[in-house]
Amino acid sequence: MLRARGIHPANLPRLCSAPGWPAPQRPLHLFVCIADHFEPKWKNPTRQVERQRVAEWVHGYPRSIAGLCDSHGRPPQHTFFYPVDEYDPEHLDRLARLRQAGLADVEVHLHHDHDTAPALREKLEGFKHTLFHRHGLLGTNDQGDISYGFIHGNWALDNSRSDGRWCGVNDELTVLVQSGCYADFTLPSAPSPTQTATVNSIYYATDDPARPKSHDRGVAARLGQRPPPDSLLMVQGPLALDWSRRKWGVLPRLENAELHATNPPTLGRLRLWIRAGVSVLGRPDWIFIKLHTHGAQEANAAMLLGPPMRAFHEQLAAQANRNPGWRFSYVTAREMASLVHQAEADVRAAVSCNQAACPRPLDLPAHRSDFQQVLSGSRLQRAIDYGGTVRPASGGGKSLRS
Repeated sequence: MLRARGIHPANLPRLCSAPGWPAPQRPLHLFVCIADHFEPKWKNPTRQVERQRVAEWVHGYPRSIAGLCDSHGRPPQHTFFYPVDEYDPEHLDRLARLRQAGLADVEVHLHHDHDTAPALREKLEGFKHTLFHRHGLLGTNDQGDISYGFIHGNWALDNSRSDGRWCGVNDELTVLVQSGCYADFTLPSAPSPTQTATVNSIYYATDDPARPKSHDRGVAARLGQRPPPDSLLMVQGPLALDWSRRKWGVLPRLENAELHATNPPTLGRLRLWIRAGVSVLGRPDWIFIKLHTHGAQEANAAMLLGPPMRAFHEQLAAQANRNPGWRFSYVTAREMASLVHQAEADVRAAVSCNQAACPRPLDLPAHRSDFQQVLSGSRLQRAIDYGGTVRPASGGGKSLRS
């Protein structure tokens, strides 16, 4: 039964987190990323419904986060992974305005079936160039090439379904690396059988073109260690057993970091996400919390843009204020990958998250007043409605390289 739900019995100890919260004095820096499998064409709706789904976010998201900020004064960030197979220039132009306002980012999502490596490469190369050149999205790597983050549709990364459906490409990891993918954010996929044997990890997967699911295991990201050549960075979200929510009053439910209308974020879930301990080895005080959702679906959007999500943001801030060693940062997927590389490159022995040893990572936009000035006025709404550009007074709008 466990294997049918993607859980390897050997992973049970890692999925059973310790009870309670980490000690208040323990230095922790939480990096929170929401990866949205954003599908306006879900269930093949009318054009009007598609537009309404996008409009709910473009207009509702700035209102829903007004007045909220992390430990550095930055508002919540949202990363829309937009499907290659649902390309629509109107929808992407509107989402791009949220990015221009410093509130969101857009990366690449893909559903495909019975595909081939050459056809996949053509899709990804074409889409990344369209996003970058037509819509002003994505970013570049250190070599100046367009790079993108990736989520695989139907969880079937690298042909990982046993029946071969919803992919078909055994060397998909190679295609992703060669086409500019800086990291994959598909996992966890449990209870799908596509779930990897590796859980609660940030690691590098090296492709074996002769077999599927090459990312089942890999080399953990580690402080002071270079990534293996030609490997793909895998950023997993937390996976745990939740004994506070039991099926039939006996069996623990699976906590897979999905934000759903029927399972909104709570402090109880936050405790499990922290205890999962997704981090770069050697830097345990930096906890990476990658959450996922399907935000275009109406019920999920109502939760994500409504009181449940706002209450969680407020509770997260309150929890951090109660713990003197804690800080938290809202980050995009691209920024989360960049933080992984920053942690790898930091060879300092000290890992305590005090002000000297753990300054504000990267060059994340900061300062509450900059963002609240934008959110409280009419400039953002005009930008969203008419395609203008709004940037915070300092630090915003910078393309991070990864």
